[in-house]
Amino acid sequence: MLFFSFFKTLVDHEVTVELKNDISIKGTLKSVDQFLNIKLDDIQVLEEVKYPHLSSTKNVFIRGSVVRYVHLPGAAVDTNLLEDATRREANGIQRRRSRLLRLDDRGFGLGEGRRLDA
Repeated sequence: MLFFSFFKTLVDHEVTVELKNDISIKGTLKSVDQFLNIKLDDIQVLEEVKYPHLSSTKNVFIRGSVVRYVHLPGAAVDTNLLEDATRREANGIQRRRSRLLRLDDRGFGLGEGRRLDA
């Protein structure tokens, strides 16, 4: 959820998306969903000579599973906010994990159910 929340803050910023098939597309981020599917408007293919069939395309929907990298503008990234959010998420995961371990010690966790001797 951290990346989804972060990418939502970048709506209306210009980003470059590099796909797994080596196509790089630059455009304005219009939307992103929880699967990191991306919609770009006003696109420009960076190697237009290599991919001329994409020259007339003005907007694209990119499935999240085909994205290799998303290049972000440096000014759009608040690194302090991102670091704090990462720490908070890591602490939340640790708290949930320790709670599950405590429940498992009592026989109510992810194991094989309740203990017979309880």
